[in-house]
Amino acid sequence: MGEKVVAGQFDLSDRQRYREKLQRCLTGLERLLAEKRFDRPKNLMGLEIELNLVGTDGMPKMLNAQVLERIASRDFQTELAMFNLEVNIAPHRLGGRVFDRLAEEIRTSLAYADRKAGEVDAGIAMIGILPTLDRDDLVSSNLSAVDRYALLNEQIVAARGEDFTLDIEGVERLTCTSKSIAPEAACTSVQLHLQVTPDRFAAVWNAAQAVTAAQIAVGANAPFLFGRELWRESRPPLFQQSTDTRPPELQAQGVRPRTWFGERWVTSAYDLFEENRRYFPALLPICDDEDPLEVLDAGGVPSLSELVLHNGTVYRWNRPVYDIADGVPHLRVENRVLPAGPTVTDVIANAAFYYGVVRALAEEPRPLWHRLPFEAAAANFEAACRHGIDARFEWPRRGRLGGTTEVDAAVLVRDELLPLAEAGLDAWGVEPADRDFYLGVIEERCRRRVNGASWQAATFHRALEAGLSREDALAATTRRYVELMREGDPVHLWPVGLPEPAPTG
Repeated sequence: MGEKVVAGQFDLSDRQRYREKLQRCLTGLERLLAEKRFDRPKNLMGLEIELNLVGTDGMPKMLNAQVLERIASRDFQTELAMFNLEVNIAPHRLGGRVFDRLAEEIRTSLAYADRKAGEVDAGIAMIGILPTLDRDDLVSSNLSAVDRYALLNEQIVAARGEDFTLDIEGVERLTCTSKSIAPEAACTSVQLHLQVTPDRFAAVWNAAQAVTAAQIAVGANAPFLFGRELWRESRPPLFQQSTDTRPPELQAQGVRPRTWFGERWVTSAYDLFEENRRYFPALLPICDDEDPLEVLDAGGVPSLSELVLHNGTVYRWNRPVYDIADGVPHLRVENRVLPAGPTVTDVIANAAFYYGVVRALAEEPRPLWHRLPFEAAAANFEAACRHGIDARFEWPRRGRLGGTTEVDAAVLVRDELLPLAEAGLDAWGVEPADRDFYLGVIEERCRRRVNGASWQAATFHRALEAGLSREDALAATTRRYVELMREGDPVHLWPVGLPEPAPTG
């Protein structure tokens, strides 16, 4: 969805033409796969981080246009709401000291952005959901002034035909309505890209789906929304409900939501793009002039614009990506599971864990997805979102016994998945020093049962116990979070609670 979209009205013929073009794109993709036209293995990974702008009081600042003007870098872009930014890190080859290099690049970029934001009395916060957001912050008038956001909002609202209902029950319950998709902007994430060959795509995507629950268990960082303590990772239910084009009647019929875990293991990237066409009506039926099949007949590489645009409006937690670089098409798996933050070290540790464990699982002789029902993977994902580091999963038994058993998430990660991640990073050629440091961060989170969400919740409750009001406790927790985020120690080392006030006199 990064390309410029021009707002305009659509008529019936636009949707019919788009559907036909989308089918031609799918046929073109099928031919590209059959003709083995895709890029060779390059072991390339990429990273995007969505950010919040906050004031010194911990409250959101609707200033992304002013901050971006001052940053003046193509690495930084708008996101959905005026308190959001996104930073894109150039692709890197997996291997060597790649994670240390990434960490240094991100620290440099965020420090620069933070300084520039400071010129308008704002700062950068990496967090899954900003605890101080209020319902009045998430309204259509606070959407970024970009055509594609206005058009997307208009089309999702029109498809739903009524207000969006948010109803999330966790530690507390939140129920409210919204007239726009603006609440989605509360969700700020880290997106991890991995370029893969068509032959490896299905194994990598299936492996990524299987470990989403573990990623959330160790990485949860979004326990609050609109002053309520909800799930340990409240982004997935919020994202699903705030973009849900289905009124209750269609939900009751089993129509799939556009924010979607999926419903089966796949055998090809084609499976996912075809599902998108089959299940989801076009939100943005914008056609270009290219005929993908004529381009293929002429020996060229089609952009498959309609397929790419449609794919960008189906919000899978692991999304297939078709792209072209230097005139050669390639496929990527885009992992969209993780929240932003808490620190750069934590973000890189989450990335190292993901790239390592996915590599190892994708190459196992007895694939995990042959032993784990897809429904169990989806249930594990929800359990991780609800309970974070304290979740329990259904998981295949070790050894020859077969079947599944219930396991503690932190024990599973520490005893089974971290050794796999270590082997996977070795297979990528990552230096042992990088491997051990960043996987050690994940191990310590498991040992101490701490992640961003548990720290936020514990610090908030300490603030309440100290006599602060709920609103003041959330603001104080946010300010302390930003302070510790800037100091940079990983979250498992953060002291719980607010610092003692300095003595006077």
